[in-house]
Amino acid sequence: MITTPILTLPRSIYLEPTSRCNEFCQQCPRTLLSREDDRDLSYDNFRYIVDQFPVLERVVLHGLGEPLLNKELPRMISYLKERGTYVLFNSNGIALTEKRGQALIDASLDEYRLSMDGASREVYAHVRGVDAFDKIWRNIRAFTALQRAQNVNKPAVSLWFTAMRENLHELPRLIDLANDAGIKEVHMQRLVYFEEGLAVSQQSLFRRSTKEELDLVRNCEQLCLERGITFSAAGTTTPTDSLTRDFGERPWSGCRRPYTLTYITSSGNVLSCCFAPFGHKSAREYKEERVLGNIFEESISDIWQGERYQAFRQAFESHHPARHCSQCGLNWSY
Repeated sequence: MITTPILTLPRSIYLEPTSRCNEFCQQCPRTLLSREDDRDLSYDNFRYIVDQFPVLERVVLHGLGEPLLNKELPRMISYLKERGTYVLFNSNGIALTEKRGQALIDASLDEYRLSMDGASREVYAHVRGVDAFDKIWRNIRAFTALQRAQNVNKPAVSLWFTAMRENLHELPRLIDLANDAGIKEVHMQRLVYFEEGLAVSQQSLFRRSTKEELDLVRNCEQLCLERGITFSAAGTTTPTDSLTRDFGERPWSGCRRPYTLTYITSSGNVLSCCFAPFGHKSAREYKEERVLGNIFEESISDIWQGERYQAFRQAFESHHPARHCSQCGLNWSY
């Protein structure tokens, strides 16, 4: 059991540029259970946060909001790149105009991850709560064309798909769409669900997949191989294995996030990881169990070494971790 503070600050962080969003995804806690006010992270506050970390090797500039809604995003990326940081974020692509796309290229963003959960207007609108499918694909095709015209390969563009029973059948078509747009990496994520949310457990494929569903994923692995597309999944395993893998009695135990990274919201709340906003039953649980401190009220060093983070790590090493940790690897994935 960990009994002494971890003195070295993390070199990898999740930092939320905004908690605002232009979608209403059924699998997102923001849609139903958000405990954070809608706000953008100002550039000054961004600097205040990142300058507390002596070394930042990797920064993921997203949280529950859509990063492109913060107009200061390119400036934030540029500053991190000046520090030698690897920078990426996930985005729904709705706000990826030509002007914003050029700004991302000019800022030297390393990765742009398009989050896309359907290959048709109907399925996409059902999962995401907005009818934006056609607009997104116009935007992403224009962006990759802009990259080709300028002969640049950054940011690397990938497609991230949340696999559910109601949309898995569209994955082969989605791979074709990605290929046509010049996207050469597709990542399949397992559904993140919580009983209080809109994305119910019946939609989960993890350890519940039928033979037909697993065969479809295997066929997609072959399809990607034929098209020269990297097809990956969480947990450094194949997409098929990610749906069937047995994580054992303590499925959270393989995770190192409590010791290697942290997650900071646009309001300054410090959480253990990107799963922490999911699955809380009340504002009290979120505040008392998920929030480990606020970086605008105390330094990240004091929070990282503080009593609440220590108690969280001690629980993590036991058989009774925080609720979002105990579910990770069962309903979710590390």
